[in-house]
Amino acid sequence: MDLSLSEVAEEFRLQFRSFLAEELPAGFAGVGALAIASVSDFVRWWRLRLYEGGFLAVSWPKEYGGRGLTVESEIVIAQESAAVGVPTGGPNDHFGIQMLGNTLLVHGSEEQRRHFLPRIIDGSYRFAQGYSEPNAGSDLAALTLRGRVDGDEVILDGQKIWTSEAHLANWMFVLARTDPEAPKHRGISFVLVPIEDDGGTGDLPNSVGHQANGVEVRPIRMISGKSEFNEVFFTGSRAKLDHVVGGLHQGWGVAMTLLGFERGEAAATLPIRFQSELDRLGELLAARGAFDDADLLDRFVLCQTRLFALRSMGYGWLSNVLAGTEQGAQSSVFKLFWSEYHQLVTELAVDALGGEALLPTGRPSSSAFRTDDVGAPNSTRSWDEVFLHARAGTIYAGTSEIQRSIIGERLLGLPREPRG
Repeated sequence: MDLSLSEVAEEFRLQFRSFLAEELPAGFAGVGALAIASVSDFVRWWRLRLYEGGFLAVSWPKEYGGRGLTVESEIVIAQESAAVGVPTGGPNDHFGIQMLGNTLLVHGSEEQRRHFLPRIIDGSYRFAQGYSEPNAGSDLAALTLRGRVDGDEVILDGQKIWTSEAHLANWMFVLARTDPEAPKHRGISFVLVPIEDDGGTGDLPNSVGHQANGVEVRPIRMISGKSEFNEVFFTGSRAKLDHVVGGLHQGWGVAMTLLGFERGEAAATLPIRFQSELDRLGELLAARGAFDDADLLDRFVLCQTRLFALRSMGYGWLSNVLAGTEQGAQSSVFKLFWSEYHQLVTELAVDALGGEALLPTGRPSSSAFRTDDVGAPNSTRSWDEVFLHARAGTIYAGTSEIQRSIIGERLLGLPREPRG
């Protein structure tokens, strides 16, 4: 395992640290320390500062709006941002920059790259991911969203669900079945679809849902009270045939490439964010004298040792990236491990709070996924909401059952499960 970054990357780290010191407000303690009503405005402002400073998609070629730097620079930005508690972009940049943009660099046509990549960086195109359907979640290839070619367009009819941040998006990349006669994993196309007409202003749509181009977005209210997930309905929705990535009926390979990018940044940043969260939990336990309880103490130590292991996995991923090695099915180990680890941590927090956890008070969580943001207080409401978010961690982005099947079949060489 070789974790050393190049001298150029370390010089870039100093440059980015200087940017953080100059741009962040004095005494900034992380997004989690901000008043909940000001978080959205701060994130929008910070995204603009990153864009104007040239710190978005820095590894993309210059002709597409990037800076032509190495992937090491992306790692540096992710690490330093996680350490000080700021996002690496806006709510939809995980989908637009990290996932779709990097996929377009692999599978996109030159015309697609020149049109979409600069607009993704400047924020005028905000993407959501349209993969899961009511009967095609973990079995993604069972999707039924229909795509019918009509001249130079593809007409879409069907539904997607659990579509993160779609209520803030004006574009979506979707998987559609464009050849219903083809075998299950074939006949699928990867299509870029406009879902909101905001005139290119970059204004955010109404968070209660929006409809354009025959696309209706309906936010789903989760058990925590937040609505980051959505149902999306397509009725005669139109996309240009030129906006099919990788070729008609060739979308499965494109989709798998994108999933590899989906888990990349998490391996670099989650150990940092989880350490901040565990430190906060330790402060909560100490303040309540909970370390005098042998069971709670044992569980806290277990969480700490699991986090050490998680950090080692993140270092392994980083080493593979620096060596140019594909992560492949190994990413399933990391996803399985962090999602189950996080349930242990949040269960411990709620147990330590005891009866107070039933009457949540204080600042709510400002993040609907994984941990609360760095700087968050030890409020019962924050821990309650993160506890509820952790319930979903073993389901979204591939269930634990599916991850175990991938690990068994692709890494351990075990026989495949019988297929119906």
